Amino acid sequence: MRRTIGKHRISDRTPATIGRHRRPVERVWLPTREGLRRAARSRAALATSALTCLALATLAGQAGASGPTSALTASTASNVGVVEQVLGTLSAPTDPSAESIDRLESLAPSTPAAEEASSTEVAVAPPAPPAPVAGLDQAQMNNAWTIVRTGQAMGLPARAYVIAVATAMQESQLRNLASTRIPESYQYNAEGEGSDHDSVGLFQQRPSAGWGSVSQLMDPTYAATAFYQALLRVPGWESMELTWAAQRVQVSAYPYAYAKHEARAQQVVDAVLAQTNASAPADAAP
Repeated sequence: MRRTIGKHRISDRTPATIGRHRRPVERVWLPTREGLRRAARSRAALATSALTCLALATLAGQAGASGPTSALTASTASNVGVVEQVLGTLSAPTDPSAESIDRLESLAPSTPAAEEASSTEVAVAPPAPPAPVAGLDQAQMNNAWTIVRTGQAMGLPARAYVIAVATAMQESQLRNLASTRIPESYQYNAEGEGSDHDSVGLFQQRPSAGWGSVSQLMDPTYAATAFYQALLRVPGWESMELTWAAQRVQVSAYPYAYAKHEARAQQVVDAVLAQTNASAPADAAP
């Protein structure tokens, strides 16, 4: 249906398609010295025009008040002189000083490259694991280091690190074990093997029990995180004997087996924390 309003027709039909619209591109004006000079000249010209109109209006008003043939009074002549002086100043070539240009350029928006450079942070490498203690070799110490550092990242107290390290000592001798029953587990940096059902990794966690996938449980950081999360769900774990806290997480057939590792686990955790505290100023450096 079409309606006619004056010379224009208005259709009630709505187009079926609107078509594509390009997003507007935001343009950023980056001033240069020549651009700043041009802008200053344009502002001077605009001010000159405005004051010229004002002066003409003033003269016309005064002339009308005193009659078309009357002479300008001394006051009127003085006012006209002031206006002419201002106009002469504004009509002179405007060339901003270098100091003004530098100040204005400092206010210009920064370029994306400059913003990216300012937001770039210097990456600081984490401290290296300490030398082995408590009869461990370096591979075992590295795994204990990962367990402690994971607990620190989760904001847990040192008691949790000792429980976790003692548990891994009992379950895997602090080695990332594959399972002879899961061929896939050998693909993920295995440091030995076990054959207890489908148990894998530092804590011998079972994929079939819902701990995670094989690839996840063979990752020491993930395995330690999963252990800590289960430990936090144990009410009062902080004040429990280590062997019972570990048993509530692991549900082992040998609940007393973890106790014998507590002293060595404490020694390992102390060594890791000493190394971490010694390197803390370097980590905090920009």
